[in-house]
Amino acid sequence: MTKLKNIRILIISILCAISLLLGGCADSSPSFSPDKGSSITAPSGFGLAVHFIDVGQGDSILAESDGHYMLIDAGENDQAGTVISYLKAQGVTKLDYVIGTHPHSDHIGGLDKVIDTFPVDKVILPPVEHTTKTFEDVLDSIASRGLKITKPTPGDSYDLGDASFTILSPVKDYGSDLNNWSVGVRLTYGDNSFVMCGDAENQAEEDIVKNGAMLKADVLKAGHHGSSTSTSDAFLKKVSPSWVVIQCGKGNSYGHPHKETMEKLKKASCQVLRTDEEGTITAFSDGKTITWSTGTAAVPGISAGSGGNQTAAIPDSDNGAAAENEAGDPSTRSSYVINTNTGKFHRPDCASATQMKPENRKDVTASRDELVQEGYEPCKQCKP
Repeated sequence: MTKLKNIRILIISILCAISLLLGGCADSSPSFSPDKGSSITAPSGFGLAVHFIDVGQGDSILAESDGHYMLIDAGENDQAGTVISYLKAQGVTKLDYVIGTHPHSDHIGGLDKVIDTFPVDKVILPPVEHTTKTFEDVLDSIASRGLKITKPTPGDSYDLGDASFTILSPVKDYGSDLNNWSVGVRLTYGDNSFVMCGDAENQAEEDIVKNGAMLKADVLKAGHHGSSTSTSDAFLKKVSPSWVVIQCGKGNSYGHPHKETMEKLKKASCQVLRTDEEGTITAFSDGKTITWSTGTAAVPGISAGSGGNQTAAIPDSDNGAAAENEAGDPSTRSSYVINTNTGKFHRPDCASATQMKPENRKDVTASRDELVQEGYEPCKQCKP
């Protein structure tokens, strides 16, 4: 009997060794992990891109629609170069909105340099102050640009190209609890939506729910880097996301994301994507579906990043060339759709055209040259 037991132990040991050699045990978390080395092609003519930039243990999110850009946070002070390089690589020359969710350095550290580098239309910060040099540097950069700070008011909505976002928080005064002062937004394009609330913790999430805002979303950016102090049961139930993105640093000293949070997301059947595992994560929406790109994968039509976030450039697909050839002679008259709000014109089959608000849509028959001469800009996605 002892001999048989020893044989069984030997067999189990051999099997475990083989398993370890082949890469270890499978991760039981519901993570969605596309192949980092391959291109995950966005839908042709996507109308919204949301980039969760890898800045280590911090947050930085770039949202883009129809050539308009919003930056939410910019990581620690030493990540300013990473964020600026990434923005330039995406073709950003101006930011319509800059949101500093709250005064902690892992969120606003790089904002001063970003504001110094790019023209900015509107800066949104919560009405709470901090005594750190990091916070003062951001205020100095805002002042040097002659900008005014916009106070986030829950329920206020703003246009971002063909997308829009609504302020969710802060709902009330949280005193010295800076995390709960976090500016939260719900970003929408067509039928797709994203909820992103900085480091808002359980109390702030509870207040957001009680405030009655629409919270249902396809994607949730987990609060406070996946800490157990955020992503409360009631809040998660209201958002009911299919995907959850966690921005945190590899091997961080806080243990983010916490085990409790990961178990909660698994129980809710959420697919989890983490910047500490995937690098920069980008979601592309055509208004109906969301396509993901992670890590080293670049997507045709979106330039590869540089600086601290290295991505492998992938040649443009044939879509751009086909669109250019189809457009033909720029003096030839064709059907176009003008967005009277953004001043851009599109091909009729462009996702931005199909998702455009009726009051902003103008169908015309003209040549490309005529529209350019009249001051309209061609869409960067469909390349009319």
